[in-house]
Amino acid sequence: MDVFNDGTLVKTYKIGIGYPEFPLPTGMRKAQSIIFNPTWTPPDEPWVAKMKNISVGEKVAAGSKLNPLGPIKIPIGLPSLIHGGKSPAKLGTFASHGCVGLTTPQVQDFARLLAQVAGSEISDAAVKSYMADKEKTKVVKLDKSVPVELRYETIVVEDGKLHIYRDVYDQDTNTEENLRAVLEANGTKLDDLSEAERTQVLDALDAMSSHPSKQSAPAKDKSADATAAASPSANINAAEKAAKKTETARVKKPIGKNQKEVVIELAALKGKGYPQAVNFDTGSGKPAAIASAKPTEGITPSPKVR
Repeated sequence: MDVFNDGTLVKTYKIGIGYPEFPLPTGMRKAQSIIFNPTWTPPDEPWVAKMKNISVGEKVAAGSKLNPLGPIKIPIGLPSLIHGGKSPAKLGTFASHGCVGLTTPQVQDFARLLAQVAGSEISDAAVKSYMADKEKTKVVKLDKSVPVELRYETIVVEDGKLHIYRDVYDQDTNTEENLRAVLEANGTKLDDLSEAERTQVLDALDAMSSHPSKQSAPAKDKSADATAAASPSANINAAEKAAKKTETARVKKPIGKNQKEVVIELAALKGKGYPQAVNFDTGSGKPAAIASAKPTEGITPSPKVR
């Protein structure tokens, strides 16, 4: 989730996103208030019926252990919220029923930053005061609404590199058509890449698709290899194959079945794309390595699994 102030990226948060059956919606929203110690009214959904000690439509008190919203929620238009209460392990993966999930320290930090972006101020003392009584709900109206854009992008140019993310919502976004559109938006054409670059990019695109067309190579017959190695010519062929394999490894690394993204450096994209993340908050409480972000005004929660 990328936060911008007057067009400048000021902070990025690692977030939890909606489960595949509850994907984050896309489109423009807006944040107009911050609610401390929110109550929760369980919606009439099948997943609620499976919860213990919870009834549809029965309000769950602020501060209750049964309340999944944590200490702060920011409404951004039904049915979505930005809210706390998530564990660090839930960030970067599926964590909600269509909301943007943060840890408690993250959402407290974000509330102060959101108020600042909106031209308001919430001091540390005020936050501490609101949080002191966990059963008392406090609504803070923002001086101006902040635009929130929800995106689902799986092919992105970030800081001069092509990032291809797994299509976790099975929306068939990792297509050659979308790839060409993204490259052309950044002044590059797929056909202008070298043959090795095109192969690498298209292989990654297929591997990260929800319906990959290429199958894994069949297992080798070790006994056949042993027989072939008995002749000198076989040894020469084996050496040539090993050299080619080494050369291929320099071009690309094998893509794992559970790998979440592939990052490819293309000379034609140098200096292009979205900027690097600023003050990246992973929710772990530890400094993070630089990640990538997207430039837009306001706040951009993106359901990309990092």
